[in-house]
Amino acid sequence: MASVACIGECMVELRQAQGGQSSGQGGGLYSRGFGGDTLNTAVYLARLEVKVDYLTALGDDGLSDEMIAAWNAEGVGTRRVVRLPGKLPGLYMIQLDANGERQFFHWRDSAAARQLMSLPETGELLNSLMSYDIVYLSAITLSIYDAAGRERLFAAIKRARLLGTRFVFDTNFRARGWPDRDIAREVFAAAFAGADIVLTSTEDLLALYPGESPEQLMARIPTPELVFRLAEPISLLRHAGGTSEVRAEPMTKPVVDTTAAGDSFAAAYIAARLGGSDSVEAAQAGHRLASLVICYPGAIIPGYAMPPKRRHRPATSRQATK
Repeated sequence: MASVACIGECMVELRQAQGGQSSGQGGGLYSRGFGGDTLNTAVYLARLEVKVDYLTALGDDGLSDEMIAAWNAEGVGTRRVVRLPGKLPGLYMIQLDANGERQFFHWRDSAAARQLMSLPETGELLNSLMSYDIVYLSAITLSIYDAAGRERLFAAIKRARLLGTRFVFDTNFRARGWPDRDIAREVFAAAFAGADIVLTSTEDLLALYPGESPEQLMARIPTPELVFRLAEPISLLRHAGGTSEVRAEPMTKPVVDTTAAGDSFAAAYIAARLGGSDSVEAAQAGHRLASLVICYPGAIIPGYAMPPKRRHRPATSRQATK
């Protein structure tokens, strides 16, 4: 069975509850959950019946215990989670303004996940990447490590690729996670050069390369397989057979929350490719799941709302996405 390693950070999420907007100095009501871009992708991969492990570091506190239990309940493997005594996961808060627009506030500078590339267990963890068919991470993942940590991770991925592992990079750019855009551009270039599949969007890349056309942005990415999502629900694809355009089907339900649209797209795309679908079929699957996810509040939709499983052509491990 094909397997995926998702690397990243999951944080404690405080989300403003409905009717919980503050008035005066009375504060407001918040609900607590967990969230993280690569964790969202891991959950949707598991729901799509892909064997997936989540690679991260957590503390030895009760909140970290709850995270592990929740991931296990979703079918996400936790054997690669490192537990650090005395550490805590990061935290972020989502606050709504008077117009319903979201603002994010983060407390994560000392989070356990930031140490993942500099632990006694790191070498064994990185060597394990060779055992997976796909290693998936995002630019947010790369932003939480220092330069030495990123170099160590890229070197491990390079070794794994020699044995047939494929590296999928999701750009998911968040400016607040980087010291400056020049460093982000350097890291992105390194990830592009070492990736087998890149999932990106105009939203991500225009923040780094303002004013460039989609063609110019795509030319910056040398990988043979590229999914470039436009502002409208259209994906431009580059693949072994040439180039293609995939349009999402028209929405029939109102959009409630766009959180995890890209994360779910990535999961459906990867699952379809591992299942033997070509990149066009995989992008169609990505659009279908993302279009469903944005009709529900929060990053992870209820299990009953997942789309019916689609049968893909048979595929063997290691060869499915080639």
